[in-house]
Amino acid sequence: MVTFAQALAARPVVLDGGLSNQLEADGHDLSDALWSARLLADRPDAVRAAHLAYFRADASVATTASYQATYEGFAAQGIDAGRTTELLALSVRLAREAADLARMEGVSRPLWVAASAGPYGALLADGSEYRGRYGLSVAELERFHRPRLEVLAAAEPDVLALETVPDAEEARALVRAVRGLGVPAWLSFSVAGGLTRAGQPLEEAFALAADADEVIAVGVNCCAPQDADAAVPLAARITGKPVVVYPNSGERWDAVRRSWRGPATFTAEGRAAGWVRDGARLVGGCCRVGPEGIAELASQVRD
Repeated sequence: MVTFAQALAARPVVLDGGLSNQLEADGHDLSDALWSARLLADRPDAVRAAHLAYFRADASVATTASYQATYEGFAAQGIDAGRTTELLALSVRLAREAADLARMEGVSRPLWVAASAGPYGALLADGSEYRGRYGLSVAELERFHRPRLEVLAAAEPDVLALETVPDAEEARALVRAVRGLGVPAWLSFSVAGGLTRAGQPLEEAFALAADADEVIAVGVNCCAPQDADAAVPLAARITGKPVVVYPNSGERWDAVRRSWRGPATFTAEGRAAGWVRDGARLVGGCCRVGPEGIAELASQVRD
């Protein structure tokens, strides 16, 4: 059986788009602190349907609804640790079930599941994932991330998605936290203008993954498309590893008003080919990039 890492070596793999915007398009309210993770408990069928929508749009990877799912976050909503463990495992199972449904509909390409682990700032639900610098040590951040990563790994996804990381110090903690889990990971930074959101040079941030055997791809997500353009070749040069890239639509998240601002600038035409040429092997979209955008991107990547 071909592993996920082997698949990357063979050809570029198309990721899904923003899970939250697909759920919102289906009429679900994601305004509370748990965001899409709330639907793991309330409407798992909706999560499965959102994954299936992206498989139907030619994505080959479903990213689970666990980005904002943490023991601390669920506890604040009255959900105990045992139930949280169940919901984390369920996030992987729902993506697997969506892949099974897609195969029943005739999809023959390999389909994969990426278990999402968002940054510490996602727990705070105040836009901190776009700033970093939480005032926690690397050891404290490692202790925060490790328990849910253990549960997600035990659910047997194909890869762990360590995503939207705003701070090189948190990346250092995550690289430590995935050691020995037996599941490969990609490490993806949220960036702006050639720096992490916390203001560190991307060269330094990417270098953290260069010698980490567990990290099979490194890159950027949840950023403006133009920032992704510059980051892809840099990640390839610094790490020598496959690059993962999945930017936002180009709109900007206003954490105070909890809404998106500005024009959408994401377009796959021309851009996707450039990312692949520069070393990208995992290509998709993040917030506000829906199935239509992923279908366009998949067509460009195939070409």
